[in-house]
Amino acid sequence: MSFLGAGRGPGTGADALPPDLAFLLAAGAEPGRLLAAAAEARRCGGDGAGALLRGGLMAEDTYYRALARALGLPYLDGPIALGPATRFPQSLWARTAPLAGIPGHHVRAPEGYEIEGLLTGRIPLVRTAALTAPTRLREAVFAALPHAVASHAAEALESHRPEWAYRPGLTARQVAGLGLAACASLLILSGLPAGLALGAVTAVQGGILATASFRLGALFLACPVEPPDSEAALSDRDLPVYTVLVPLYREAGSVPRIVSALARLDYPASKLDIKFVVEADDAGTAAALAGIPLPARFEVVVAPPGAPRTKPRALNVALPLARGECLVVYDAEDVPDPGQLGLAAARFAREPPETACLQGRLVIDNAGDSWLTRCFALEYAGLFDVLGPALAAWRLPTPLGGTSTHFRTPVLRALHGWDAWNVTEDADLGLRLALAGYAVGDLPSATIEEAPARLGPWLRQRVRWMKGFVQTTVTHGRRPLRSLRRLGPLDALCALTLVPGTVVSALVYPVLMGTAAHAFWRGLEAGPAFWPNLPHGLALTVFGTGLAAMMLPAGLGAVRRGWHDLLPFVLLLPFYYLLLSLAAWLCLVEFAWAPSRWNKTEHGLFRTSRTGLLRRRARR
Repeated sequence: MSFLGAGRGPGTGADALPPDLAFLLAAGAEPGRLLAAAAEARRCGGDGAGALLRGGLMAEDTYYRALARALGLPYLDGPIALGPATRFPQSLWARTAPLAGIPGHHVRAPEGYEIEGLLTGRIPLVRTAALTAPTRLREAVFAALPHAVASHAAEALESHRPEWAYRPGLTARQVAGLGLAACASLLILSGLPAGLALGAVTAVQGGILATASFRLGALFLACPVEPPDSEAALSDRDLPVYTVLVPLYREAGSVPRIVSALARLDYPASKLDIKFVVEADDAGTAAALAGIPLPARFEVVVAPPGAPRTKPRALNVALPLARGECLVVYDAEDVPDPGQLGLAAARFAREPPETACLQGRLVIDNAGDSWLTRCFALEYAGLFDVLGPALAAWRLPTPLGGTSTHFRTPVLRALHGWDAWNVTEDADLGLRLALAGYAVGDLPSATIEEAPARLGPWLRQRVRWMKGFVQTTVTHGRRPLRSLRRLGPLDALCALTLVPGTVVSALVYPVLMGTAAHAFWRGLEAGPAFWPNLPHGLALTVFGTGLAAMMLPAGLGAVRRGWHDLLPFVLLLPFYYLLLSLAAWLCLVEFAWAPSRWNKTEHGLFRTSRTGLLRRRARR
């Protein structure tokens, strides 16, 4: 950006301001605010208008009305009738759309350095009949093309990359066929000769042992829960614009906390683009947002009605609107570390381009609510503080965590966003990143979360997660050889272990426990014969290895977090995983009759908070 009069020292005239601010002096704007915006733009390396508007120094309508007067154009501040050539999302990317009744003429909503170009004449006002604000243009496009917006959000992935899309999934006939095939396989296995049956059982046990190797191997990597003090940060000038997406549905009670948490982000306001996405029929959440004076860098996007009613569809509505080079997703109950965006931006700058995503550390904060939340906290500590960082260090496929996931926005758009029909869109996207040749990196920055404290909500949530893993398996298992070629043997084994392996191991967990208990009770055959002892020996090995893979990462994660008071509850994890098995069996039932139903998790029910960051509004 060129600042007129740079080097002359501070002043209050137009020579001290960039063109996208200087014209406001003639409109009667307060010089002190314009100088503050100019100073912020110089410090952060951005445009003056962005610093002024996102810093809350001037209302968007006020600025664009003055800009329209300076350019000699009318300003449209009411409903805008757009012409039939309007397209989503192309019209929003171009920041211009055709006007109805005025052939060949457009309404324009310039942003960034385009404003300076229009004011200085470098960019001509060809066929521009009127100006409006970016928010008003977005609302006009959404009002004119609700079905196109909804279709893009739900169908873009299927339209462009059908082999990566879950829909249409499996038909009822195919589900029934798979069930019959599974029953037939069990019958055939029971009728096999002893030698072949022994071989089949041994192969299954060996596969289960292989799946545990990733979790056990992660124990030997040093992965601190916080970044080293010596890690270099980027200057404000070098920081990219960062988009924050927060999908909300029936979350009125969580709105004050998430707004407060995002307002505390330690990132230049002029480079923040925070968007809440709400559903058109969610009046409660919309009213809660309207009742809070949101900072100028916050925006509320209303997703038009459409199917499916899922979080990934809401995210897809907002993805074309993202201004940031980087993007992060948070959930309604999240409280991210204030420095998380700056750390992510610095790591993206140092990582190679193929690192398309950074996974933050999800931390359960209400562990004191029940034994269920304590086990949940231990489970997350093992996943996000032990296994996840190890997968990132090994550059292996990572099923993402759904929140606190940071992306390079161009890569996310190239992959066509999230699969709107997959109820565990994060795990699916992690596999698609691997299939496309990208890697997931580790981000040692905490995002506080709330875990369900009662069995009913916990079970509904886990059934959805397990069902999403089944959907992801169906999607990328349609052409297994192609997926194997794309991933390679080790990455394919890791993907099999973490996605279908999670479901299968949960399904067979009670059987394995019973078999191991029987083998332990019976003991090994006496004598030197190897083959008679093999099934029982492997059963005991699988049982012991499975317990180690279940308990040791959780215990190590608790130690790394300093949660020594939770270590006794590691002994409850074998019983906790029986509940996971129940969720896996229930997910098969739900997968057959309601594959895309989203089991909503209610938040704001916590009773304890380890850090004190998980607070209700009434406690303030």
